[in-house]
Parts: sequence; structure tokens; C-alpha cells
Amino acid sequence: MVEEQHRFPCPSCGADMRFDPGQNRLICDFCGHTEVVEKGIEKYAEPIRELDFEAALSENLLPHEIEEVRISPCPNCGAQIEIHEKDHATTCPFCATPVVTDTGLHRQIKPQGLLPFLLDEPQAHAAMNKWMGRLWFAPSGLTEYARKGRKMNGVYVPFWTYDADTRTKYSGQRGDDYYTTETRTVNGKTETYQQRHTRWTHASGRVKRFFDDVLILASNSLPRKHTDALEPWELKSLKPYDPNFLAGFNAEGYQIQLDEGFENAKKVMERQIRRDIERDIGGDHQRISSMDTVHSDITFKHVLLPIWLAAYRYKGKSYRFVVNGQTGKVKGERPYSAIKIAFAVIVVALIVGGIAYYAEYMQ
Repeated sequence: MVEEQHRFPCPSCGADMRFDPGQNRLICDFCGHTEVVEKGIEKYAEPIRELDFEAALSENLLPHEIEEVRISPCPNCGAQIEIHEKDHATTCPFCATPVVTDTGLHRQIKPQGLLPFLLDEPQAHAAMNKWMGRLWFAPSGLTEYARKGRKMNGVYVPFWTYDADTRTKYSGQRGDDYYTTETRTVNGKTETYQQRHTRWTHASGRVKRFFDDVLILASNSLPRKHTDALEPWELKSLKPYDPNFLAGFNAEGYQIQLDEGFENAKKVMERQIRRDIERDIGGDHQRISSMDTVHSDITFKHVLLPIWLAAYRYKGKSYRFVVNGQTGKVKGERPYSAIKIAFAVIVVALIVGGIAYYAEYMQ
């Protein structure tokens, strides 16, 4: 299989062109030449095709659904970084660690779709700076370093989406509240009150639900809490995979395999199924004793979602900030300044002391 190269030389000067976020075009930063990415809006009229889960596990996908990419693992965080042929070294966009080229090719399921970047790097940086401006207890040195530091990296991060029909047989208990009138004596006086009780009865049944596009992170390079905080993603705006959108950006290969990703998806589905069961049981309270779920007609997509990422090293520690490449939503690791915290404690103590002194003086 021939490795697919995501390089787009400018027809005017030969320099590499890059995708221009929000403009749907390739642009050459050296001579200004531009080319529209889409050959026609009808190119994206057809929906992205789901792939069969069982066929993928049996390695029976069609040849055009598989690709070989040149990937180097980061020695620090383990990110699977796609490196182009002419590059011999790079810096990991997730933790700022130098990465040397791995000459091996990696066979993987080709992405079916992606969300193109809508925010460019200055817009993402502005969103990050605004977010950091609200972190009063962050060290001033770090915030200044981040604001004046190197540019953010645009990374297409891999995700799986899963569709599945589910049918669940359950057993449990239904709790219905009822009240009795009781009496009690308080301070020598007898009074009545309503005492709540719960009557539990056996419950069993079946529920079914179709799950569409359960989104699961396919990377270990970023904390799940970071990527979850960037939701929601407009998955209905997914474009069929086109290497043009990758021009000028990093792309990460998936680390979480398809079957492992589905195990994570089943946990997401289970939370919703439990809510369905509780509604089916009814009553005021519900207890679920057992639930047996059958998943069928499972399909999936490998998709790439756009994240602007900054990894800064400050006083020997690495701090990461991520920005949703479509909406500008920000999440990051929050360091704390001991000096600022101590100053805040002193200020609060002085205010409290001042209030106490004033109250005593006024007596």
C-alpha cells in the first residue's frame, strides 16, 4: 500500500500551502496564491458512510478504507504524531517534547470524516488569553510566558463514533410513596404530622434505544476531562475526509483501538439505558437489580476533530491548554501561585479583622 502524503505544493512558487481556517481554501504564505478546497458543493452532498464494526474487527474492510501513515510516538506522552516524509524531527504538540522521526509505516483505519478548523491561530490564542485572564491565582510568569510564547499548534485529534441498536432486559423494584398521620409530643404539646413511607414492589421489563454517533476519544495524549470540556461538537457538520483540510496542521493517529473504544461507548450507552429503565419502572423511586443489554447493527466512523493546543514548559513543568477549533471553547491545566493565594488570604483576614474591630467599636 502506498503511503498517502498530505503535502500541497503551491503551483506558483513550490512552497507548501496550508488550509486557511474559516475560508475553505488553501493559501500559500510565501506568494499569496489561493485555491478553493471544494470542487463543488455537491461533493459533500452525500452523507458520510458508516463502517461495519464486525467487519473491521475481522480485518475485512475494503482497501480504500485503510491507509498507511508515517507516525512517530512521543517519548514523553506517547502521542502518535503523523510526520511528513521530508521532516526529520518535530516537537510534540501535546507536551512540547522533541520527537525524532520514526521511519516505520503504520496501517490504520482511514478517517471517514472531519470537522475543518474554523478559527485561525490568532483567534485561538485570543480565546486562550481571555480564559487565562480569569485565572487570578495562576502564576504571573506562566500567563506572561503563554501570551508571549510560541504559536499554538493546530491538531486534528482522532475520535470514534458508534451507532448501535440496543435491547435491554431488566429486573428491579418500584418504590411508591404513601403517608400516614402520626402524633408526637413536643414541649408538652401533642401535634400531628405526616410520615412518609415507601412501598417496594417487583418490577421487570424491556427497553430499547438506538444510539447515534456516541463520541469516544481515540487518543491517550490529552486528559479526557480536557476534551470533554470542549463539547459540544457539531458532528452534523462533518465533512467527508479530504487531505486538503490537513494542509498545515498536525494529525494524530489513534491509540485507542476500535474494540476498546466500543467498550468505552457501551459505558456511555449504559448511563442512558439506566435512565430509560428508571422511567419504565416509574413510581417515586427505582432500584435496578439486573440489566442485560444486547448490542446489534453496530457501525462506526473514524473522525478527526480540530483542536488548537498550547504546551508550555515553565519552571520544569508542562502546562497544556486546548481550544475547540470550531467554537473557541477553552480548557487547560490550572496552576496556582502560592504568593497570590497567600496575598488573598492576608487580604481576607484584614477585611474580616476590620469588620470585627468596627463591630466591637460600635458596641
